[in-house]
Amino acid sequence: MTDITLLLVLGLTLGLIIGLVVKAFGVEPDERVEAIEGLLPGANCGACGFAGCAELARKLVAGEVEPTICPSADETAIKQIADALGVVAGDRAKMVAVIRCGGDDTLAVQAALYNGIADCKDAVQIAGGTKGCAHGCLGLASCARACPFGAIEVTNGLAIVHPDLCTGCGKCVATCPRDLVELVPASAPIHVYCNSPAKGGAKRKVCKASCIGCRKCVKEAAEGGIEMKGFLAHVDYDNPPPATVAAVCPTKCLRGAVGATEEVTAAQETEVVDG
Repeated sequence: MTDITLLLVLGLTLGLIIGLVVKAFGVEPDERVEAIEGLLPGANCGACGFAGCAELARKLVAGEVEPTICPSADETAIKQIADALGVVAGDRAKMVAVIRCGGDDTLAVQAALYNGIADCKDAVQIAGGTKGCAHGCLGLASCARACPFGAIEVTNGLAIVHPDLCTGCGKCVATCPRDLVELVPASAPIHVYCNSPAKGGAKRKVCKASCIGCRKCVKEAAEGGIEMKGFLAHVDYDNPPPATVAAVCPTKCLRGAVGATEEVTAAQETEVVDG
């Protein structure tokens, strides 16, 4: 009992000493920092360039950064932060992630089976992955697991971004070994869901959802907004074309946000002549 009593007394003494030291020399928490941190998303995604929301809150209170630096905060939160700091919120274009592939398991040819770790970076090391297209989505959900907001899901072997949930934090971008994930303006009406630079005929052999380089979208967008880079169409997000341009795409790889394949599968069943 003597040893136990000695340990209890020692613990209480040390606790008392620590408490007195903290009270004498400790720094009182800044209520403004705590208030600002409470307005931040709390995802600690690091997209702002800092370790987490707590550090960002300190930077905001110190006036070292602007409220719009947090890509995960919505417009309401940014305004509340700006009001609390007594500054002007400023303008910010909302960004969302787009996965530049439309080839799910029903549209893309499977070249092999994969029985390994469910991670895209691991799978791509094994003969380049399972899909016949060497530039397509591997569908092993690495980007979905990286998303702190649950904005990405994998359906039929294809990762899909839900723009209403995406905050544009960019955590998913670095996870894709094929650089398929791109942050684009949320206001953009259409996207090209293909990333293969191969010729149209070669792409059609491995994926019905590929861009075949027919240039119909370029001709339809008479005032610009789409350009061809080799055999692949690209949207000019600084001057995007209207959504109606997507109607001329024969493979339906050019369409709006959320790469839902059910709306394009029927059209892709028809063979397309390589343009």
